Amino acid sequence: MAEKSILEAVKKLLEESPKRNFSESVDLAINLKNLDMNQPKNRVDEEVILPHGLGKELKIGVFAKGDVGLRAKAAGAAYVISDVELDELAADKNRARTLANECDLFIAETQFMPTIGKNLGIVLGPRGKMPIPLLPNKDIGELIQSKQNAIRLRSKDKLTFHVPVGRRNMNPDDLAENVETIVSRLERVLDKGRHNLRTVYVTTTMGKSERVV
Repeated sequence: MAEKSILEAVKKLLEESPKRNFSESVDLAINLKNLDMNQPKNRVDEEVILPHGLGKELKIGVFAKGDVGLRAKAAGAAYVISDVELDELAADKNRARTLANECDLFIAETQFMPTIGKNLGIVLGPRGKMPIPLLPNKDIGELIQSKQNAIRLRSKDKLTFHVPVGRRNMNPDDLAENVETIVSRLERVLDKGRHNLRTVYVTTTMGKSERVV
């Protein structure tokens, strides 16, 4: 059960934001303080597994071949890119950009990583979508399923950044627990914990916002 104050903020947001004819994203607007973001050690870059997911199926692209590729497709990968297709993407940057924009994240067999970095790094890097390496002892199906509930907290060099926590049609209690999970992780990784959090607001795509910290 999430903190009462967080749950109340989420409920108020959902009650007072006008309903749209689509399921809006629910996000956190995070504002840090008393940190020099020019220092890489102060930047936030954390993967967080949300207890209730994002309320939607992520589109995951997998660079793989053979049996790994087949298992990736069976596990729900939106795209499986073989070594031949990787070469084609490297030669067609427009196609590569389209794929990068369509997929939420990528996974790649380790032998693909040097080629991806060399030929697609310029497309995937700025989007924060360089592939997650599939280590030899990891099962592609399990990794895909775990990433369906994962989000990335990434501040880069900014004191303010946003992160999704779910969808408008999710249960308020589930959304509140997702919010609390992110706030708790921030408190653990920031140098001075909550003292480095100026404000945290929960907001919908086109609605108002409510402060949770």
